[in-house]
Amino acid sequence: MTLGSHISPLSRSYIEQADVVFLLVADGITEQWVAQMNSDVRSLQPYYQTGVSRMLSYQQMVAAILAEVRQNKKVVGAFYGHPGVFAWVPHKAIAEAKAAGFAAHMEPGISAEDCLIADLAIDPGTYGCQHFETSQFMFYKRTIDSAAYLILWQVGVAGDRSLAKRGTDGRYRQLLIEVLAEYYPLSHQVILYEAVTLPIQQPRITTLALAELVTAEMDPKTTLVIPPATKMVANQQMLDKLAALQADDDKY
Repeated sequence: MTLGSHISPLSRSYIEQADVVFLLVADGITEQWVAQMNSDVRSLQPYYQTGVSRMLSYQQMVAAILAEVRQNKKVVGAFYGHPGVFAWVPHKAIAEAKAAGFAAHMEPGISAEDCLIADLAIDPGTYGCQHFETSQFMFYKRTIDSAAYLILWQVGVAGDRSLAKRGTDGRYRQLLIEVLAEYYPLSHQVILYEAVTLPIQQPRITTLALAELVTAEMDPKTTLVIPPATKMVANQQMLDKLAALQADDDKY
């Protein structure tokens, strides 16, 4: 996620020893840094096209990766963050490679979620966390626990059904607020978060009322974090059963 600091020694060795490295990172500086590790580094960024569905771009990326795999080359796909988190291409490329009889696996990385937990000092074990992609959250009926954290990813493209937009406007966010207002007061304080990609940057941590999301500045990488609005309710029936078990254990 962040240049230089968020790469494991094993992942670096795979990049250095690969015949071909396909790269999808957040900025040109990181591209240059990875290019120093291998003589054949190919950016996947050119596959993105304005006004074209991202799914088409993703399919083209997978095809490019698999074309090299089928030539029996050692191929690495290097993606920013964790390659398995909100990333269709790595999962699909690995699945297709395995289906074709090639060995393939994913190395874990540091995701935006890991950065968020550190930057916002959130412990998922305290209240619990629910994670959804924002548009998917809007498209389907979900059950929300307002006593836990709610984390909505890619809020900057909330409600985009075309997969071709770089962002959606306040009209779409107003619809998102309507859904959230079923669980939270409009005055509830929420957080807009963006992890850093360069060591010289600071993370974006913007606190505002839920109602203010309509006019807030957004980016495709912006994450919406909604802290708990209610208290957890004890499950007394379960607590009584556990107490009975403990009483039985104490007899022995």
